[in-house]
Amino acid sequence: MKKLTKWLKGPAPLAALAGVAAAAVVLSVAELIGAFFTARATPLIALGSTFIDFTPPWLKDFAIATFGTNDKAALFVGMGLTIFLLACVLGVVAYRKWALGVAGVLLMGAIIVASVVTRASVKPVDAVPTLLGTVAGLIVLRLLVSRVWRLQSFPDAPADVGAKAPARPATTRRAFFAATGLTAAAAGVAATGGRLLSAARSNVAQARGSLRLPSPGKAAAAVPAGVQSAAPGVTPWLTPNGDFYRIDTALSVPEINADEWELRVHGLVEQEVRLTFQDLLDAELIESHVTLTCVSNPVGGSLAGNAKWLGLPIREVLKRARPKEGADMVLSTSIDGFSASTPLEVLQDDRDAMLAIGMNGEPLPLEHGYPVRMVVPGLYGFVSATKWVVDLEVTRFADSKAYWTQRGWSERGPIKTMARVEVPKSFAVVPAGRVAIGGTAWAQTRGITKVEVQIDGADWAPAVLSEEASVVTWRQWSFDWDAKPGPHYIKVRATDGTGEVQTEKRADPVPDGASGWQSVMITVE
Repeated sequence: MKKLTKWLKGPAPLAALAGVAAAAVVLSVAELIGAFFTARATPLIALGSTFIDFTPPWLKDFAIATFGTNDKAALFVGMGLTIFLLACVLGVVAYRKWALGVAGVLLMGAIIVASVVTRASVKPVDAVPTLLGTVAGLIVLRLLVSRVWRLQSFPDAPADVGAKAPARPATTRRAFFAATGLTAAAAGVAATGGRLLSAARSNVAQARGSLRLPSPGKAAAAVPAGVQSAAPGVTPWLTPNGDFYRIDTALSVPEINADEWELRVHGLVEQEVRLTFQDLLDAELIESHVTLTCVSNPVGGSLAGNAKWLGLPIREVLKRARPKEGADMVLSTSIDGFSASTPLEVLQDDRDAMLAIGMNGEPLPLEHGYPVRMVVPGLYGFVSATKWVVDLEVTRFADSKAYWTQRGWSERGPIKTMARVEVPKSFAVVPAGRVAIGGTAWAQTRGITKVEVQIDGADWAPAVLSEEASVVTWRQWSFDWDAKPGPHYIKVRATDGTGEVQTEKRADPVPDGASGWQSVMITVE
């Protein structure tokens, strides 16, 4: 205890605190100046995006399974802790050997700059916020560390500072903490100002809010009555935009001016095609209810959603481009650098794959791809649902690899047949008697023809299917059960429109989607 008390009263904790304050200045100054540059130029966004790029599939799967749609928030928390610890170390190093401290700060700045300039759609000039932030951080680190050197308890400066330097007036711990507090407050003001300035300079949200979508040339088919499960508590058949799952690689939601947006279609085509947003607004659009599913969705997971989409069929765009013989894939690329490999034939058939501009009767939300994204029924999103799409390259699977296929995931991602129990939830305690069991099943492009429920290993019993809107949307179900007291296990499985029963074989999401039967344990009292 005495050693700990002595250490806390020594210079190391103060030097570490100086390092943290300097790091805060680096980030806040970069945030403030970054308001005049692309959002991807700020250190945290650039570092986080680079980390995601090098994330192995198993770690991505773990993050999504553990944190779900909060995976990005968890990443920021982890980055914050890492930066805090590194800043503490650099502060202590700078106190003991200033030259080494400077070298450490410059190395970190170089890493951040490299992360910034290697991002998609980022120019070398976008490194300016990080460079200026690094300079400001070094100045603050020097000022604060100098105060630690000059403390009365530690009057002698390190030799490399200059032994012949004139004696400086002593300072106090209180003065050091006051200077550090003022620095932290200034950093907070700068960071907040940067965010407010960025918001003020951006008019994308306002432009989206004022956008009026055109009427579709082909409206969505009428949704039949009875699509919602009879079991209370089951997910709404139509997923509200605010509840729709979001899984992507963008730490900062791209803000694209629709008036400046352009889609380039090129590669193995007879004619290169370029489309503007106005071209889409003027086109013959279609409307369709489509269920999307993330490949990272575990058995029984919630990474699936059903919405009404408005857009231009991609097959119509490809007709203009006229793909050459031998092409078998379209590599779609987002403005943030993400890419997906979609089989060419899937984009040319009658499943109504589209360049979507609307979602549930309103313009796409920014986080779901505004102004334009891809919606392709029947394929997991990692090979089809590119948001903020700006490029379509007609190519071959043998010649090009997409973002996640380079990282060990499959080239093609047909959605597997899946059923999930939504009520009662796992580990729920319910009263004896009639218990409503319910959930959702999907097999996009094939449809669901049967859902069966098994209680405690007994024979499979058919559930009541809700009405089917189409084969590209999910289908809900319900099952009435006379529950007896005690612990029970509920399993569910589905049969698709081809007659194939959902496999019992368990598979992880990597490399082409999870499989297996969901089992829910509940207690009946």
